[in-house]
Parts: sequence; C-alpha cells; structure tokens
Amino acid sequence: MTRPTVLIVDDEPDLLTLLQMTFARMDLDTETASTLVEARQALSRQTPHLCLTDMKLPDGNGLDLIAEIQQKYPDLPVAMMTAHGSVESAIEALKLGAFDFVSKPVALDRLRDLVTQALKVNAVADVQTTESLVGETPVMATLKRDIQRLARSQAPVLIHGESGVGKEVVARLIHESGPRASGPFLAINCGAIPAELVESELFGHRKGAFTGAITDKPGLFQAASGGTLLLDEIADLPLPVQVKLLRAIQEKAVRPIGDQKEVPVDVRLISATHKNLLEEARSGRFRDDLYYRINVIDLMVPPLRNRRADVPLIATHILQKMAQPAGDRPLRLTDRAAASLMQHEFPGNVRELENILARAAALLEGHVIDVDDLELDTLAVITSVDDASPVASDHLGSAAPSADANGDLDAYLAAIEKTIIEKAIHTHRWNRTAAAKSLGITLRSLRYRLKKLGIED
Repeated sequence: MTRPTVLIVDDEPDLLTLLQMTFARMDLDTETASTLVEARQALSRQTPHLCLTDMKLPDGNGLDLIAEIQQKYPDLPVAMMTAHGSVESAIEALKLGAFDFVSKPVALDRLRDLVTQALKVNAVADVQTTESLVGETPVMATLKRDIQRLARSQAPVLIHGESGVGKEVVARLIHESGPRASGPFLAINCGAIPAELVESELFGHRKGAFTGAITDKPGLFQAASGGTLLLDEIADLPLPVQVKLLRAIQEKAVRPIGDQKEVPVDVRLISATHKNLLEEARSGRFRDDLYYRINVIDLMVPPLRNRRADVPLIATHILQKMAQPAGDRPLRLTDRAAASLMQHEFPGNVRELENILARAAALLEGHVIDVDDLELDTLAVITSVDDASPVASDHLGSAAPSADANGDLDAYLAAIEKTIIEKAIHTHRWNRTAAAKSLGITLRSLRYRLKKLGIED
C-alpha cells in the first residue's frame, strides 16, 4: 500500500529536516521545495496527499500557492505555517481555502493533529445532505455545495439566519461531512445558560474553584476534542467570556476556572446567530476582534419564505419522520393543503412548519391533511397581532401581550393564542361551540387548544 506523501514548502533547512523526521515517524513520505517555483514543479510531477507551506518564501508568498492549489488541485488539502501571533495571515489563508494553519515555532503535537485530520479529508464519504436538509431550490443547492466545501476545511464558520431555519442542522452536516465525523459534535445555546455559568460550561473548572465546585469538571471545549463545537446564539455571550473565548481560539487551549495551566484542545469551532453580529460588534455588545476571528467563513441559511417551492418536500419529510417511531403509514397532504402552505409566510420557518403539521396530525381522524386541518387562517390571526389587524384587535382588546418576543417566538405566539381564546371563551360565556365558531376553528380543535394552553373553566 502506497504511503501518503506530504509536500513541504519552506526555505529553512533545519525545519525541513525536523519535519521530514516527524512525518517519517508517522509513516508518511515527504517531498520538499524551498521556493514557489520548486513547489509548482513538484505538484506538476505528482499530486501529494497534503501540502504544508510557509508564508514567506524567497520568490513569493505562500498565500499565492494556496490560491493556485485551490484552482488547480481543489481536492488537495493545504496548510499554512505562519509566524507566531500572525492572526491576520492565518485568517487570510483560511479565507483562501487553506485546511488549517500552524504557528512557528511549530508545536509538533499540534502539527501531528493537523496532519492526521488533513489526511482524512479525501477518505470521508460525502454525507447525503438531503436526508436532513431537504430542498431542491437553487438557494438550497448552493447551501449544500457550501456545506461540502466547508467540510474540507478547519476554518471557523459563522452560520446566520432567522430562528427556526435549521442552523444547527447545517452545523452538524458540516461536521458529519468532514474529517472530524468520527469525533463528537456538541452544541450549546449561549443564551440559555446563566451568565455566571457560561465560563464553566465552556472551559471547565477545578474542584474548589468556587462554591459548588465539588469535583473537577471538563468544559465543552475539552469534551469536544477531536470533533466540533457549535456555539449557538453566540451573540448572547457575556463580554468577559468573549475575551477568554478569543484566547482559546487563538491559542487552541483553554484554562479551566481555578487552574494555573492551559489545556490544549483540538476542536473545530462553528458559531451561529439570528442577530446581525456586525451590528452587535459596532454597538459594543460584541467584541469586534472576536467577530473577525469567528467570521472567517460566513454562511447564510435562507428563510423558508425564500424557498417556497421546497415547502411540500419538507412537509412530506416531516410527516415521514413523525410516522417512523410507531411504524405508522405517513400522513399525506392534499394538493390544496400543499398549495396553502406554500403561500404561508412562516415567520418561524421550518420549526413553525413542524408545529403546524404536528398540531394537524394530533387532531386528524384520517390519513389525509387538507387545508382546514392546517388552520392557517387562525394562525394568521395570531401572528398578525403586530400588524394591528382588525381581526386581531377585536379578539385581543386591551389584553394583548407586549409586541416584544424577547427572542422566544414560540412562547410569544402561545401567549397571544391564549389571550385570543380566553377572550372568545369569556365573550361566549364558556359556550365552546360558539367560541370555536367565532374563532373559525372546530370544536375539537378548541378543546385541544384549551388543554394545551391550560385554560380551565
């Protein structure tokens, strides 16, 4: 079996010798070049399995070599060696398509990890993204291509998009399509953890570091070692934790609370947010140096209303998943129901579509979902309260909740729905039939909602 070959491009003889010895112990063959010209000649003779290039070369810049490799040898992973602390150069290399970077003087343990991951790139089979990322519209085809491209890199990725579009699904697919697929994938919602506990969750702590720290606890960076860590809603990180996160990214090491030493970590970082992170940075709510460090690659997940033609496909996929646990026959949408869904705005995106179908399935007596079963007209009344529509105003009166969702659309809509139903129930003196008629829903649907919302007579 042919041993993998690494092309090393550097003009320091001592470093070349050290790297050759290191790679020989890893059972790898090496070829060396000291200039861009020699590197191009070596690539023309035989394509290696990995290229490791210095930034500064006698006849040019290693960034030029990275750009050429991306154009002529797109399947060849290339890593950059940069001067210690040269963050800008490292980021530029990653933006050009470098797999990863390592700082000089080279830490051999870090280099070995990089090479091991890089050599897995072409060995990992493409994940069938259609299994969990359903859609055939042009914007989805582009997104799927981007996922496969980003999976071949270790560059930090910032995924942004509205709530409910599937940002975690995209992050998981990047992980599963890349060389870290066999490692852990961990996700944390930065806005769901009390500010005083975030640092411990991310970086860990030592026994006795604070009240309640009765044992050592590894943080998520350590737990995700060898894999991928998703920081969802990263805009909600407290500023003091942002400082420590920046250092963790730059040094590839974390310091648990109460520890005097840093612990090396091998993690690919993916971040996600529904906020405009650049505006957050400009306003001082998010560190601009951290923003530029995590936003090496920017990936936008489109809202559902921008790919309406995918809605029937997604709905069918959701209904199939709902039927699988019990082995039931999947429910089916009528053409009218599918057309109605395609016209809906979906402010809650895919998550909202899942909720609509789950509610319809819970109330359905047969196996076919029609327009009336979706109850989109009622949903429109609920979600249009911010537009002050006459129907919504009539139902809500002066009891409408504040028009601020506070980052939780589902809870906000549930509160509005409860207010509407309570108003109708009291107006009709708990005559459920009359109340249901006034709301434009079936009596069975009203009973279901009363139970779900905890409204008692």
